Parts: sequence; C-alpha cells; structure tokens
Amino acid sequence: MAQLERLSAYLQRHFADHNWGRQYQQTIDRVLKNGDVQRFLTANAAELTEATVDAGAAKLFEYVKLREELDAGATPPIPGYEPQLVMSNHQIDIAYQPSADKVAADAQRAKASLVTVMNMPKDIRGADLLAYDQQDRTEALAAATMFVNAVAKPDRGHVQGLYLTGAFGVGKTYLLGAIANGLADFGVGTTLLHFPTFAVNMKGSIATNTVTQEIDRVKRAPVLMLDDIGAESWSAWLRDDVLGVILQYRMQEDLPTCFSSNKTMDELENFFAGREQGNSETVKAQRIMQRIRFLSREIAVGGRNRRPQ
Repeated sequence: MAQLERLSAYLQRHFADHNWGRQYQQTIDRVLKNGDVQRFLTANAAELTEATVDAGAAKLFEYVKLREELDAGATPPIPGYEPQLVMSNHQIDIAYQPSADKVAADAQRAKASLVTVMNMPKDIRGADLLAYDQQDRTEALAAATMFVNAVAKPDRGHVQGLYLTGAFGVGKTYLLGAIANGLADFGVGTTLLHFPTFAVNMKGSIATNTVTQEIDRVKRAPVLMLDDIGAESWSAWLRDDVLGVILQYRMQEDLPTCFSSNKTMDELENFFAGREQGNSETVKAQRIMQRIRFLSREIAVGGRNRRPQ
C-alpha cells in the first residue's frame, strides 16, 4: 500500500508540474480514483517506478477516458474487445482482450458446432435436460443424465446408448437433442439425424454415386443419434447395406449410439423382417436388432402428446 500511495503522490506531482487548469485537475482525480487504475497499480507496484509511471501517465489518462466513453455507450474501437491496462516490456500500456459477452458468444458458437443436426426440428438446438418435463418421463430423464455423464468421462469404456420408445409427440426427439447439448457442454460432438429423411436422401445418393461417402460421414460420428427409426419405408437395401454397415462400424469402434422410435424393439424387429409387407426376413432382421440391442437399451417415454394439435 505504501508503494501505491507513493506512486499516486508522484502522479499528482507529475500532472501538477504541467500547470493544467481546474478541469484537468478533476480529470487527474478521476484517473487516480478509478478502480481499474488502482487495481493495476496495486498488482504491479513491485515493477512500477517513478520513471515508468512518468512514461505511462498518458496511457492511464487514455485508458480512463476510453472506459468512460464505453460505459456511456460508445462503440468499442475493436468490436467484441475491451481495453485493459497491462505491463508490456516494463511499460504501462493498453491491450484489448475479448469482452465477457464475446467470450460467452464464442463459447456458445463452439458448443453449437459440436452438434450436427440433419433434418431435425429447430427446437432441438435449444433443448435442455434441465427444462425437460419429468411427468411420466422420470426414468427417461434419469437414463439420459446417466448417459451424458458416462460418455463425458475421459476413460470411459463401453457406454450403452438409449433406445427411446413411445407414442408420437411425447418428447423423444427433444430428449435426444437435450442429450446432445449436454454432451456439447463436455466438448463431445454429436450427430442427430432424422432417419426417414436420411433414408430418402441415401436412395437419392445412388444416382450421384455418393452412398459410401454419406455412410462414412454418419458412421464415424463421436456420438450418433438416429431419430424416428422404423418410420421409413421398408427397404432390404437400406436395412442391410446402409443401416447395417453403420451399426456394424459403431459396434466395432465402440461408439455411443442412441435411437428414438414409435416402435418398441420387438415391433422394430418385425418391421425390419418386412412382415408388414408380407415378407419374413427373420434372420436379417435379427442381425440388425442384435446390433441395436448391443448399442442401446430400451427406455419407454410416457406422457401426453406435447406437440401442437
């Protein structure tokens, strides 16, 4: 404190030597009473000398003037950055650091970049586990929270994903989005895709010879979520050469995978067997379901239809 008082006294003498008028004296008082200036002088008292203060007095004045202008609503010289007093090569200087708003915005953008959404509802972007209505869905929320915590562990082993099953509109898709956003908080990337739309796009990619590229892009996702599986048109090619390839890769690489469906696992097996179309490809359906059951466990999501009628 004695060092700070000595420096403050020197600043008073420094400005007084210039024989400035009353208005300048008031400015000098503002500089010396400014909280940022006081904290800076205190933090750097051991390094500051009278010569350093003499050379940097104008910077202190410039800083306080700039801060007052910014506090009054002026546009920053560098948008998104704010001035800070620093010691640079043993001299007082002004540096520009990201503002708290910019840091928060950058963090939000970084988080959003970890969630890849393909043909999903817009509200998925803002889905939050803390905002999830627990009525008739306590088990699903608990399972989702446990899944996020398990995947976020640096030394995780095999983490079984979730197969969310329930009626139309009960919140399965929203819960997948909330899980993805929860994982993003831990720096874990997720790809969410609406499987019926993906199925249509995959059939279209045959003409452009990009089937392999599309499959590779999806199967390698750190965490993959297939929404509304079983709602697509039945196709042996889609089941075996697209979904089967994706799931086999994820089993081999032990990559977390989640699903949502209006069908239970048993109903999905019947769907994959083609029984709704009069087919009976039981073995191939069982092979797909073995992969799904290895990758995920079935969780019922109850409650009312929450979508606008």
